[in-house]
Amino acid sequence: MPTLEWIGKSKVVNHHQEVPFRVLERQYSFDEMGKHTEDNGSDNMIIHGDNLEALKALLPQYEGRVKCIYIDPPYNTGNEKWCYNDNVNDPHIQKWLGEVVGKEGEDLTRHDKWLCMMYPRLMLLQKLLADDGFIFVSIDVFEYAYLRCIMDEIFGSANFRNCIAVRRGIKNVQAQFDEVQSLSLGHEYIYLYSKNPQAKLPKLSKGFEADKAGKWDTFWRGTDRPTMRYEIFGITPESGQWRWEIGRATKAMQNYENYLSNYAASMSIDDFYIDHLMATNEKMDFVRKNEKGTIQYYVPPQTGKLLSDNWMDILLSGSYAGFDTEKNVLLIERIIKWITKDGDVILDSFAGSGTTAHAVLNANNEDKGHRRFVLVEMERYADTTTAERVKRVINGYGKGKNAVEGTGGNFSYYELGERLLLADGNLNESIGTDKIRDYIWYTETKKPAVNQQNGNPYFLGENNHTAYYFYYEPDQMCVLDYAFLSTIPEKAENYLIYADRCALSESDLLRFGITFKKIPRDIARV
Repeated sequence: MPTLEWIGKSKVVNHHQEVPFRVLERQYSFDEMGKHTEDNGSDNMIIHGDNLEALKALLPQYEGRVKCIYIDPPYNTGNEKWCYNDNVNDPHIQKWLGEVVGKEGEDLTRHDKWLCMMYPRLMLLQKLLADDGFIFVSIDVFEYAYLRCIMDEIFGSANFRNCIAVRRGIKNVQAQFDEVQSLSLGHEYIYLYSKNPQAKLPKLSKGFEADKAGKWDTFWRGTDRPTMRYEIFGITPESGQWRWEIGRATKAMQNYENYLSNYAASMSIDDFYIDHLMATNEKMDFVRKNEKGTIQYYVPPQTGKLLSDNWMDILLSGSYAGFDTEKNVLLIERIIKWITKDGDVILDSFAGSGTTAHAVLNANNEDKGHRRFVLVEMERYADTTTAERVKRVINGYGKGKNAVEGTGGNFSYYELGERLLLADGNLNESIGTDKIRDYIWYTETKKPAVNQQNGNPYFLGENNHTAYYFYYEPDQMCVLDYAFLSTIPEKAENYLIYADRCALSESDLLRFGITFKKIPRDIARV
């Protein structure tokens, strides 16, 4: 497969592995009772911090578990005034990456810098995405070609599903001119990729309106065409004509008989029509004789039609928070309702004003679901704007005729904390043993921490017939010996035990089915 090369690529393709693992520190929780310091147990998260480090911090809890990712990264128009600040440890490019990105024609390496910023983040997002999950990335004409290349490289070209066009509002400021430099931009793009080529997209259709659903209409027409008069259901018209030629009508009668025999008990004919259209991209005809003896044909639903990758019916930009780059909450709602169901996790690592959380809360309020959102925002307004918007959506906002009822819900607000492993390789004891234990469990099992107990305080849990122990105390030397083995209450097929030192012989370890790992030497770096 062809790959894209750019300045600095060799320094960033593995940079996501070099990013230090930091813990997440909860600052407060919020629900319909207001803001409070105690943990309300919410799975919804708003994280303030660099999204590269935040995505790394989310791995223990969410690797392979996020059903839907939506991101709206910088479009690299030259107006953002951002610079790449991810501390790539290479003196040849550190200064270059730290410079503010200039405009097109002024900064000849602006696209290289953008790619250096995006690549490691997409690598971590790919890890977080579930096997049946999908990622949506908004972009415009400045970077869409480069984005397609690195998305193909990271997610695989077989996982490309669509490039969705979404309408943007335009101001026709060029109307006064006879000649223009270029056409106004009337749409932007959303790239859609899956984690797995076998992942199936649900059908995507507009909602039904009661008066515009599918209907039955008379199959006879007044236009007089003798060649279109033939017998169906024992009836041959004396004048006028049937709507379709005999071959199409015969097939339509068979289609309706198939529907009645095999599907009518479980789904409406509208759903049957749309399911078939989704699966085959083929419109299906139906003809029947109703209870009054009238021959009728089926007119498919107009507002329940299958949507394509042309979303010109919805505006891209939003206006809730007044952000220049704010997305329409209806756009994100469409994605969430299409891709996710009750209990799924939705991640937005370029959260901005919090539109994604707003859309999740709206969707949950509508269908009483319990989807979960994880938002990451690096700017200082993460609390004052992003989280504040989510609070207002939960409790309701607006006054008088513009009042909007609250959706209910909750979240917890986090800051990025200290590194778990110090630069010298030792454990950072100031973060607390519980966070270290959770990290060890994740690196060994690739699963979120669980509360398994067996009476031994150093027991982490059991997975695939192996019992895991982290024998560690900050202020003492912990030795794996016979005394420690005597504290293990239950027998397992195998054991994996971390300790500062091991006093057991190789034959003892083999006899008891123990794998010993030395602290901190054998602790994996995520």
